[in-house]
Amino acid sequence: MINFRYHLVSIAAIFLALAAGVALGSGPLDNAKNILGDSKSTAAPVDQSDLAGFESAYAKKTGTSLIAGKLKGESVAIFTLPGARPNQVRGVKSAMRSGGATVTGEVSLTSKLLDSASRQFAEGVTQQAAKGVQGVATTGDSYLQVGSALGRAYFAKKTTKVDASASTISAAFAEGKLISVAAKPTQLASIAVIVAGPNPADGNQGQGDIVAQIASGFDTQAMGTVLAGPSASSQDSGFLQVLRASDAASKVSTIDVSDSAAGQLITVLVAAREIDNNAGSFGTSRSADGSMPN
Repeated sequence: MINFRYHLVSIAAIFLALAAGVALGSGPLDNAKNILGDSKSTAAPVDQSDLAGFESAYAKKTGTSLIAGKLKGESVAIFTLPGARPNQVRGVKSAMRSGGATVTGEVSLTSKLLDSASRQFAEGVTQQAAKGVQGVATTGDSYLQVGSALGRAYFAKKTTKVDASASTISAAFAEGKLISVAAKPTQLASIAVIVAGPNPADGNQGQGDIVAQIASGFDTQAMGTVLAGPSASSQDSGFLQVLRASDAASKVSTIDVSDSAAGQLITVLVAAREIDNNAGSFGTSRSADGSMPN
């Protein structure tokens, strides 16, 4: 079977061919038309939305066989950050299902939670809601503890039913407007997938640091944790750039191409790798471990 890496190269080749066609249209061939008197002839502009649509359709058509069954028997809870694009969130969820996973629910981390001015409030909610709950971190960075408690509400090492402790913690965070639950889960998921937007609000790197700690907290409860974002998120103090530069990078995987259909599919492979405790950085040339897992 022709592998997916070949297909990605094929897509690039097609784009180059299209680009070359545009260049020729305004180069020597265009000059020849001018000589023949067709001076008003111009090359038609390339519709970037058409190219994006082609890439999306091609990736989904050829890539689904690559990810089929990779997450069979696993479950995923999707968390979104402020600024995450709804279409990218939908794409990641769809890819997880195509990989065989059950998507247990969708939760948003609010701007209030990611505001350092709310640190003490978040700490208070965590301490009250998770008091006496086994397995929740009680040492380390306060946002790691927040992530561990919130993770206890949505994740477990294997898929299991939501228990009383999980419900109590989730309700407390929702009541405090630290999270917003779009789809309430009926079971605890084994894998955490966090979908980011391009950059923290107002370029606030502090939000990136908070997310890195929360993601590390999730990882204390889940089998694996992945932070996915668009290419812009791995530069200019974006969420992925900050996490990759932190200690969290040794536990939490990242992929910075969630703004492409191919990237959404590759997120499945990254999540599958996380099950075996193999964290990595994938996507663009800014990713230390290459475009995709081997």
